Amino acid sequence: MLPILLALAFIAILFVIVIAGRPDEFTVKRAVNISAPPERIFARVNDLHQWETWSPWAKLDPNAKNSFSGADLGKGAAMTWDGNKKVGAGKLTITDSQPVESIQLRLDFLRPMKATNTADFTFRPAGNQTAVTWSMAGKNNFFFKAFGLFANCDKMIGGDFEKGLASLKSVAEQ
Repeated sequence: MLPILLALAFIAILFVIVIAGRPDEFTVKRAVNISAPPERIFARVNDLHQWETWSPWAKLDPNAKNSFSGADLGKGAAMTWDGNKKVGAGKLTITDSQPVESIQLRLDFLRPMKATNTADFTFRPAGNQTAVTWSMAGKNNFFFKAFGLFANCDKMIGGDFEKGLASLKSVAEQ
């Protein structure tokens, strides 16, 4: 019995060491070229009221309760959401907005798990198109490090970013 307990303890210690050695931070980034001027695309992202027209999460729960506070758009604009288990609950706040260049946001997730991350959008002219990049970064606590052993977070979140950028492209190119 003792050898089995020692083997289990060794495996548990090894598991903790592997998890602790994983990166402390993560970044997810996706980009798309959109056949529209930067001003048109920027306006869709800088006004949180317009996110429902292109956000991949708005489609996952059309009945989510959204409320807005702060500025109407740009720096200081905020949106809270409370939806089903697919979208959870949280708050999104624009922390910086440089017209037709970039937008930075703070994401405070409350449910299903608490976390605070940052997101960035950049808009760069690319010939007759606009290159739009959407990224998100945050800290990996022990739980998220362990979760990352079994799930590819870049693929999961990145897939949502790809859907959102495709929808933003469709809306902006109309």
